[in-house]
Amino acid sequence: MKKLIFTTILIILIPYIMISIFIREPEEIKFKYMSNMTIRILRSATGVIDVVPIEEYIVGVVSGEVPISFEMDALKAQAVAARSYVLKQLEYNQNKDYDVVDTVMNQVYLDSEQLKNRWGADYTNNLNKAKMAVLETKGEYLDCNGSVVEALFFSTSTGYTENSGEVFPTQQPYLKSVASTWDAEVSPVFNDYFYFSLSDFYNRLGLTYSDVLNVNVVSTTSTGRIKQININGKLFSGDDVQYLLGLRSTFFTISQDGSNITINTKGFGHGVGMSQYGAQGMALNGYKYDEILKYYYQGVEIKKIY
Repeated sequence: MKKLIFTTILIILIPYIMISIFIREPEEIKFKYMSNMTIRILRSATGVIDVVPIEEYIVGVVSGEVPISFEMDALKAQAVAARSYVLKQLEYNQNKDYDVVDTVMNQVYLDSEQLKNRWGADYTNNLNKAKMAVLETKGEYLDCNGSVVEALFFSTSTGYTENSGEVFPTQQPYLKSVASTWDAEVSPVFNDYFYFSLSDFYNRLGLTYSDVLNVNVVSTTSTGRIKQININGKLFSGDDVQYLLGLRSTFFTISQDGSNITINTKGFGHGVGMSQYGAQGMALNGYKYDEILKYYYQGVEIKKIY
């Protein structure tokens, strides 16, 4: 009888023992910090300034800026770009109370609690993937002629990135327009449509109602983004129209059908620097992270902080 009970217990326990040995919960990768370099982050929701080790900050940016489903080389390219960007912000903001804001004003940063809410049961696996992208590029940043580059990036190109001088006040030698054909294949927002009633359209732009809509594009960038546009006799910048109508980019067309307006946009973001979905498309096509970075940031070298 005792032998039968022992055998029965063993039969019940063996599967649990095997599961505990071979199917373990993933363990979170722990960082060992070799530098005391920290980033002062202004949390937009609370106004609190968090002080975070730089590599931990980069994990939060990689996790906040791009889908964690991206290829590893796209994540690594994002990690190096994000590290370069924040190093430049450290130069600019030495005399301020904080270095960066945690939103698109600088680059999106999510802490562990925010990521747990976003990822749920996948938190540990996803966090480890982001951490591997950061660990495998630890301390790496982009340099041009002995200076950290201003490594701007954005979601989706229009098929080309922009010359920085056509979008921002200054032209940087490493922020030149390049073809980015991969975006059309992988980005869900490469083309998008926005619909307005004619009255809502005029209200948003601060225009007097008219049944007749006259649109004249005054000037564009070399790739076709709108710099200035005249709508019913009022001159707008492309940025103003994008902001007032909540569009994805300044590459857009406006069409009227009676009392309805349709706006077709291409791309998402300012268009300068690395296209994040372009980087994903390149990674899917076998490009390594250093090749991706040197394509979108012309004439740069990858160096290490440490």
